[in-house]
Amino acid sequence: MIPASAPAPVQPPSGGLRARMDRWMTDPALYRWALRNPVGRWISARRAKGLFELMAGFVHSQVLLACVRLRLLEAVLEQPRSAQELASLTRINPESLQKLLDAALSLKLLDKRTGGLYGLGALGAPVVAHEGLRAMIEHNALLYADMQDPLALLQAPQDASMHAYWPYAAQENSQRQARQSPEQVARYSALMASSQRFVIEELLASYPFAKHRQVLDVGGGQGGWVSELARQQPTLELMLFDLPPVADLAREKVAQAGLAHRITVHGGSFTENALPLGADLVTLLRVAHDHSDEVVRILMRAIFEALAPGGTLLLAEPMAQAAGTATGDAYFHFYLLAMGEGRLRTAAQLHALMAEAGFMGLRQIPNPMPLHASLLTGHKPV
Repeated sequence: MIPASAPAPVQPPSGGLRARMDRWMTDPALYRWALRNPVGRWISARRAKGLFELMAGFVHSQVLLACVRLRLLEAVLEQPRSAQELASLTRINPESLQKLLDAALSLKLLDKRTGGLYGLGALGAPVVAHEGLRAMIEHNALLYADMQDPLALLQAPQDASMHAYWPYAAQENSQRQARQSPEQVARYSALMASSQRFVIEELLASYPFAKHRQVLDVGGGQGGWVSELARQQPTLELMLFDLPPVADLAREKVAQAGLAHRITVHGGSFTENALPLGADLVTLLRVAHDHSDEVVRILMRAIFEALAPGGTLLLAEPMAQAAGTATGDAYFHFYLLAMGEGRLRTAAQLHALMAEAGFMGLRQIPNPMPLHASLLTGHKPV
């Protein structure tokens, strides 16, 4: 109920209750009233802080990138250091570097220690600990360059630099294999491998792989996931399927790891070639969201046909959440727009695509950190 001292809401001519609320919430008189009211002042302050965080987000990401490129976090992990020491190590003007240090403190990337020294902050620790996270922070510079003009990106996403970085997601199958250079394949495969560690940990912590006999990983990249699964589950037979140039890299990596006798690598395109037969579990890690619904339908059907009767599909990737509950959604929506043809889907949308292919018993598996990936399963009838 609105106190008598509150300003009267602006009454729009039409539009229903929600439209009237919108007009009321944007009335300058309401803001003036809120500043005089303890509860209103608290709500206004929270919203102002949230809006400022949105406005400052790009600066925050660039502070993080600067810390990564200057290796500041590694330097203070080695030992707490003074601003002067860090200026000497980074060869950055001390006055300018001080601005970066203060910004990194405010973002909890650094922490102030006794004697005016700088140490590792709570959010700096995972950046140092995970090579894949640092690789993604560096890679995001490409996305941010594309987003300098968000309207241009929305109007012509095919012109984005990210489009060229991920050629397999931006072209028809016959074209993309011919136009990918070995350097492109090596570059994006290395990034996928280094950033995959988070998803690997989610899978190992959440799903009982020991109950399976043979696993096929589709879109398996350089083989980081199947190699780790081979180490964790010594009785499993393992297969990997990816585009031929990526499969060549995977064979090298698997051989270097001494796992060639455990992992069979197959090269091909899931839109043009049949998948290897016989697995009772197919894993699909961060693949579906790279592609259109049309391509995902082809992929789901190919997996269904390749699975043994009673077999399982385990799908792991970021998924859209309810509106207003996950800030990560905004990142993935625009990343995939710049990347090519993919899109972020809800669990229900992915389940619908799985069901269309014939999968039954669809469910979502709880996992510790769904920001990295949510997990879905479906079964092929016996």
